Amino acid sequence: MSGFIALRQLPIEQYPEVAPPSLSISVVYPGADAATLEQNVIQLIEQQLNGIEGFLYMSSSSQSNGTGSITLTFEAGTDIDIAQTDVQNSLSTIEARLPSDVTQQGIQVRQATSGFLQIVALTSKSGDLDSTDLGNIASTQIIDELRRVNGVGDVTLLGSEYAMRVWLDPERLASFKLTPSTVLAAIREQNSQTAGGSLGALPVLEDTQINATITTQSRFTTTKQFEEIILLAETGGATVRLGDVARVEIGAQSYSTSTTLNGQPMAGMAIQLGTGANALSVAEGVEARMQAINSSLPEDVNWSIPYDTTPFITISIEEVVTTLIEAMVLVFLVMFLFLQSWRATLIPTLVVPIALAGACLGLWMFGFSINVLTLFGMVLAIGILVDDAIIVIENVERIMREEGLGPVEASRKAMDQITGAIIGITLVLVAVFLPMAFFPGSTGGIYRQFSVTLAVSILFSALMALTLTPALCATLLKPIRDGETESDLDAVEAIRKKIPA
Repeated sequence: MSGFIALRQLPIEQYPEVAPPSLSISVVYPGADAATLEQNVIQLIEQQLNGIEGFLYMSSSSQSNGTGSITLTFEAGTDIDIAQTDVQNSLSTIEARLPSDVTQQGIQVRQATSGFLQIVALTSKSGDLDSTDLGNIASTQIIDELRRVNGVGDVTLLGSEYAMRVWLDPERLASFKLTPSTVLAAIREQNSQTAGGSLGALPVLEDTQINATITTQSRFTTTKQFEEIILLAETGGATVRLGDVARVEIGAQSYSTSTTLNGQPMAGMAIQLGTGANALSVAEGVEARMQAINSSLPEDVNWSIPYDTTPFITISIEEVVTTLIEAMVLVFLVMFLFLQSWRATLIPTLVVPIALAGACLGLWMFGFSINVLTLFGMVLAIGILVDDAIIVIENVERIMREEGLGPVEASRKAMDQITGAIIGITLVLVAVFLPMAFFPGSTGGIYRQFSVTLAVSILFSALMALTLTPALCATLLKPIRDGETESDLDAVEAIRKKIPA
């Protein structure tokens, strides 16, 4: 029963994690070129992260649009959650040395994944909404909901949300003797939220009867408010405002990417699978959450899933499961052909599924998943699992035929004779397959789950051969004298039922 319960709890994926765990660090330095970003940000972070425990190697890239990334790869077996905490702690000690523009944008540390599980796309039915409109809807209404789905590691927006864009006119700036840094400082100073305090708060005079909180102006939200920002004020009362030297509009936060679906603008949300999550259940959860959100979306917005890897996982698992069932059927037919006894064939039929369920319990205990390699190990294990049961059955039938003992006595005597042989065979087979679990690196990641599945199945097969199989033999088999067969016994039993008492 424990094995079948564990089977329902095991994550399902196409292949196990082979690559060593890694973290991805993303930084943004607005307005910087690749060389400036590399010298002032990337190199400082790389030097700080060299001493992280379990660190193996790193790679980095700097783009001309001011974005950069660093990928940290750790040794196999490293707890990626603890490594992520160590990286964030190290980054907190170096933030003071980084440019203020970088720290204001924030440094993102995420667990790197090999790819996307799904891509959820938003499109406009009428075509009136562009990718920026759709990206803002995805960012404000959907992404946070999808991140709360159990098993989702992260959701990446393939597009851009709204942002207030200020396009400066160099000639007008020069005519007023202004610089972009002056404009930026004015925007930061006047587009800010400050605490206004209160009137009549303690300590106050005794006759004060009013206590009021002062509410200051909040951050700007319209283009008109930004255009009214004062850049320069002269003694005569003349002022230069932002609208005099720049064009202000609500546009995209980033113009570095463009996404389309069938030639139409779209906003995509890439779903990344969490560590140890069940890919199929996560895909179902994402679709169910999108169905629930659909009623709150604008009428002109339609959602779809144009990219989905779960069908490939499902097909791969179904093919291996089909092979597993076919192998079990063929093995049982061969046993019935040579044993010539449906009772003897029924015993391995009951034992093999129980041994495979025990293998599922072992997979759950070791933190493995159901994938192509573990199922392949079970397919190969079927031929080995029936060997122990056949040895017990043949020995019990031989003793009943040669010595005329009953099933119970024959089972006891048979186990006294072959218990040591079963244990020896089991240890030899485990010694053959188990060393593959200790292979290092990516090779070990490929063969580890396969070998452990075989070893655990063989151990459970030996346990069944020493316990359940003798009990079934004592219960299901009938006494056989020398020269008789099971068909003869069935015929005699049928005649006895016809003779009146």
